[in-house]
Amino acid sequence: MPFLITTKEEMQAAGIEQFDFVYICGDAYVDHPSFGCAIITRTLEAHGYTVGIISQPDWHKEEEFLELGIPKLAFLVSSGNIDSMVNHYTVAKKRRSKDMYSDNGEMGKRPDRAVIVYCQILRRITKDVPILIGGIEASLRRFAHYDYWDNKVRHSILIDSQADLLMYGMSENCIVEIAEALSGGLPVQDIIYIRGTCWKTRDITYVNDAIQIPSYTEVCEDKRKYCEAYCIQHENISAITAKTLIEKQEGGVYVVQNPPAFPLTQQEMDFTYSLPYMRTFHPKYKYVPAIEEVRFSLVSNRGCFGSCSFCAITHHQGRAISTRSEDNIVEEAIKMTQDKHFKGYIHDVGGPTANFQQPSCKRQKEHGTCPKRECLHPTPCRNLEVSHKKYVSLLRRLRKIPKVKKVFIRSGIRYDYLMYDKDPTFFEELVKYHVSGQLKVAPEHVSPKVLDKMGKPNRELYDAFCEEYERLNKKFNMNQFLVPYLISSHPGSTLTEAIELAQYLKKIHHTPEQVQDFYPTPMTRSTCMYYTGIDPMTMEEVYVARDPEEKAMQRALMQFTYPQNYDKVYKALQKAGRLDLVGYGEECLIKPRKSGTHHDRVRSNHTRRGEKKR
Repeated sequence: MPFLITTKEEMQAAGIEQFDFVYICGDAYVDHPSFGCAIITRTLEAHGYTVGIISQPDWHKEEEFLELGIPKLAFLVSSGNIDSMVNHYTVAKKRRSKDMYSDNGEMGKRPDRAVIVYCQILRRITKDVPILIGGIEASLRRFAHYDYWDNKVRHSILIDSQADLLMYGMSENCIVEIAEALSGGLPVQDIIYIRGTCWKTRDITYVNDAIQIPSYTEVCEDKRKYCEAYCIQHENISAITAKTLIEKQEGGVYVVQNPPAFPLTQQEMDFTYSLPYMRTFHPKYKYVPAIEEVRFSLVSNRGCFGSCSFCAITHHQGRAISTRSEDNIVEEAIKMTQDKHFKGYIHDVGGPTANFQQPSCKRQKEHGTCPKRECLHPTPCRNLEVSHKKYVSLLRRLRKIPKVKKVFIRSGIRYDYLMYDKDPTFFEELVKYHVSGQLKVAPEHVSPKVLDKMGKPNRELYDAFCEEYERLNKKFNMNQFLVPYLISSHPGSTLTEAIELAQYLKKIHHTPEQVQDFYPTPMTRSTCMYYTGIDPMTMEEVYVARDPEEKAMQRALMQFTYPQNYDKVYKALQKAGRLDLVGYGEECLIKPRKSGTHHDRVRSNHTRRGEKKR
């Protein structure tokens, strides 16, 4: 059977009496390597284990969780490819109308906090069967964490879910080790030695060479303790140097995090992406929208040493880069061209950051990533090695494949790393061959104060990148544009910085179609700043816009040309003392209202006061 088994009828037809594992997933079942469920289940299958999949069970019906019976070894539980709360709610905490990971985009096919809900049901109806949790929702909630939706610090998800073991990060090797231990008869309570896992205990006397971070109670009561806990976690994400971490929860229970799993080798990456995926959603569905972006895309790498403050990849995939071999990626691309829906366009070749195709420096292999130094921020490390040669070679081979018309890069270019490359080849070929009309890049802001808190490069470097991009487009007679991704209300941004960003957008004649307000998600430096009002790296206070009205004003300033935003923009300028930007001059953001209105009278009084002073 091409897809893994999802029903009792399929199970009986295959002659399977009991699965080794049953995977409960909050997403619709998509058998594609961009979906964690597919990777984990195909990996287990490749190692000889049987796996059944129950996707999006109705959590009001306990019997649906037993559709495939009790597994021999364990239940595996994941919310899916995205945190269920991010999936369900906008940053304004309004319910979304569409779920890209459900059939026909239908919302409401999974509960809020899916991992907790699924596990509690399983624990209630199966008692002693091991429950293993993983995926992004579990991975980033492995310690006590600020929860934006509850606006409070929550326990480790290992405690709230009542699961036995948590797998964090990328878990192909981890799940195989656990499977071997369970099939060998080892009780799940004794599986406490595997990298990339968290477990719980009441006795830590036998845990060696560990760091005890501030407890759940401490981080709830003292925001500086919360920052201290974050820093310790951040300094222990390299598989080579990380220590075991211990966090005391309530009731005398401890959560123990073993050091991270080692990044996959190139051979292991090739193995993972060569498994027999169907590369589409299960035929029981009409259409799962999330397949659209990845069906004809190629994953070439994992990990990111960019370390943006608001990005969870640092604490999930890590800063070390894993890559696939050229041959393996080309083989997948050739298979892709045989798909009846393939129209000649490879939509993406990349990963978290497309142009990170090698470790940031040679020392990482032996010493790991630096615990107290970022590779690119605030300035590039002197050990940073910049090269796009491997990426250029791969892209050239992909372009030569029969039936391939164009190869695009959509997963994001780290423009500062590109600018540090003294060899212009990649930049030239990027512009000439790999842009689909517009290139999306992520400066995120322009204010030095905000960029520093974001962990992003300075504006001058972005301006230089824009100039070079424009020059190369002229050189190759191309008419392609840049689309900057920008974030409003990030910690550090007052109305003054928001206005500075609006002035920049006016200067470049760009109005973003969509505006991303900062979204505090678990286990990022930015979320730590949002909750505590303190930058954990410096322990200095940082301004945080939490008031909904101010957040709305900062967001409106990024779209100041929209008539419906006029009142918010005016109020923001008034509050910031910048009514000089209301007028008809080139530097002005908005024009005065018609004579006689309240706004116009305020503007006139402001102008007269200014004239008297002069």
